[in-house]
Amino acid sequence: MLSVTLRVARFTPKPERPGRRRGGSPFGSKSPFGGDGSESRSNRVRGKRWSQDYTVLAHADDSVLDCLLAVKRDQDPSLAFRYSCGHGMCGSDAVAINGTPTLLCTAKVRDWARPDSPEYANEDGFRPTGEPLDSSEHAIDLDALAPDTPLVIELAALPGFPTRRDLIADIDPMLDQIRRLKPYLEAKNELKTTAEGKVNVFEYLQHPDELARYELLSNCIACGVCEGSCPVYAGGEAFVGPAAMIMSSRFLNDSRDAAFQARLTALMGPDGSAACQSVRACSMHCPKGIDVGEELWQTIQKVDAAKAQLQ
Repeated sequence: MLSVTLRVARFTPKPERPGRRRGGSPFGSKSPFGGDGSESRSNRVRGKRWSQDYTVLAHADDSVLDCLLAVKRDQDPSLAFRYSCGHGMCGSDAVAINGTPTLLCTAKVRDWARPDSPEYANEDGFRPTGEPLDSSEHAIDLDALAPDTPLVIELAALPGFPTRRDLIADIDPMLDQIRRLKPYLEAKNELKTTAEGKVNVFEYLQHPDELARYELLSNCIACGVCEGSCPVYAGGEAFVGPAAMIMSSRFLNDSRDAAFQARLTALMGPDGSAACQSVRACSMHCPKGIDVGEELWQTIQKVDAAKAQLQ
């Protein structure tokens, strides 16, 4: 068993005044993301912020979610975090672990626990972020440490979104952006028939090569990890975000979809594909293995080609 300290960035929102809308902008009613100012992801909820340590006994193969559940059950029932399936399928438990966006349920203690010592900070005095801690450069062999070595895992809400309480981020702005790009199949409504007048079902079958173009993209669980990793989106810039673009790309690559041009047009705005800086940080931690950056780049090329045709 390992003694691990969870260092949690906690937050309790300030009670709202009766009759006052949360987050509404006093300077205008429009947001660059559509709707009124109350929907902007840049709005910060006011409240109390502090760091709190919880020490738990855990096995190296336990998940960080297991550790948080132990804290909530035995130490502090007020600690707030979100989870559902607990198996990396729903994406509801995305947070920042040691500064890196990832899922609580798939993060193992052995991959994220590190000695609580300046010796394990980088040369600039900051602990490494933006890359998995099990990489060859930053991996820590827990078995090689002294038994009484204090271990710590730092937890914070997912970057790029307003924090509602403790580790719970408000991902509604991301979901609104996904809905804006119509994440559903828009069929051609052409009923194929045989010479006898019967429905020709074979006309609606896809070749395996056609399925392969979007099959992996359909695995996106809208967890927000790519959004929290993106320096443009998490930095507060007007950007539709990688999750919404991935969802749009899934249908751009579907041979059955009839809204190809309309989908490209929807990404031509200043907060669409043009806002992507191709940093590709969004690809680093996708829990479903999607190369988000590469897919975004291919979508950008399609949008640019469509723009050129319109000129």
